[in-house]
Amino acid sequence: MSTTVDTSTVRQVLEKALDGERISDDDAITLLRSRDLVAVGRVANEIRNRKNDPGTVTFIVDRNINYTNICVTDCDFCAFYRRPGDTREGYLLPKPVIFKKIEETLAIGGTGVLMQGGHHPDLGIEFYEDLFGSIKSRYRIHLHCLSPPEVQHISRRSRLTVWETLSRLRDAGLDSLPGGGGEILVDRVRDIIAPKKTSSDEWLDVMRHAHRLGMSTTATMMYGHVETLEERVEHMRRVREVQDETGGFRAFISWTFQRDGNRLDTVVRDEDMPTSFDYLLTQAVSRIYLDNVPHIQSSWVTQGLKIGQVALGFGADDMGSVMMEENVVSAAGTTHRTSTDELVHLIRSLGKTPVQRDTLYREVRVFA
Repeated sequence: MSTTVDTSTVRQVLEKALDGERISDDDAITLLRSRDLVAVGRVANEIRNRKNDPGTVTFIVDRNINYTNICVTDCDFCAFYRRPGDTREGYLLPKPVIFKKIEETLAIGGTGVLMQGGHHPDLGIEFYEDLFGSIKSRYRIHLHCLSPPEVQHISRRSRLTVWETLSRLRDAGLDSLPGGGGEILVDRVRDIIAPKKTSSDEWLDVMRHAHRLGMSTTATMMYGHVETLEERVEHMRRVREVQDETGGFRAFISWTFQRDGNRLDTVVRDEDMPTSFDYLLTQAVSRIYLDNVPHIQSSWVTQGLKIGQVALGFGADDMGSVMMEENVVSAAGTTHRTSTDELVHLIRSLGKTPVQRDTLYREVRVFA
């Protein structure tokens, strides 16, 4: 990456952002190329403090439930999935197992489950309607489930439109959508790392439908593989444009490519792997650029708890989930773990008040 960006140009971009003016794509690229982490981070933190209570940091107690790892998309960056017919390592969780995981979540004060899986060729919409309805009839819990590629897969498998699919899933109990499967919303990149998966336009279209049906969502970005800096910014621009239309994205979460155990590992050179510096700079730029998204979430799951904590000074206002269970990132060789007590300690050590929230960022408990 170039380090020849003029410091006066960086200063002008940052002053524009502090004055409340929307920065352009070129401005964002300037900040990413500048490598001026301290200055960019300082402005990102100021904007974070304007958008959210500067004295608090939020987190959620919930659980990832990967209901199946059977998938037909063969994404090069994924070490989690197994192909249909894999009887040794492929699985589909039965409802009693899912119920038990939910009960364990509720027992520690959890408020939601994030349920995602593979593109299972045998699962139509009736499977999900039955599952969500069964959960809602038993438990009072928020269902934050099914990434846009999963929704599209279900719609095609069931011969329904995306609107019909989301309407039926919402009526069955689906409360909101996670931003999984976004990767980089540039088709040149997607054609390399996930050619069988949802296109950029299709991913965004699922989110538009969800927002218009009253379901808020998150947006994500997985970077540090074959994309350029310009393509990272294009990804953020497309999120910002949809947010201008719908206002339905409540948070943005970015994380770096995790390389172990997947085919993309052989494509990305060691010297091109993103560092903690790259992560913090990219997150800070996302806070400045995404002026219409309320929350930026630290990704301690991929970066580790220390950098996750440091990220709270670079635009993030939320520590994400205690992550009772996590299978996708850990399959790629990254296995960080935490607890409510540990997150509370990390937040307090920064002089902030920890606040447990629910999926919709409503206050659950203040750790005064």
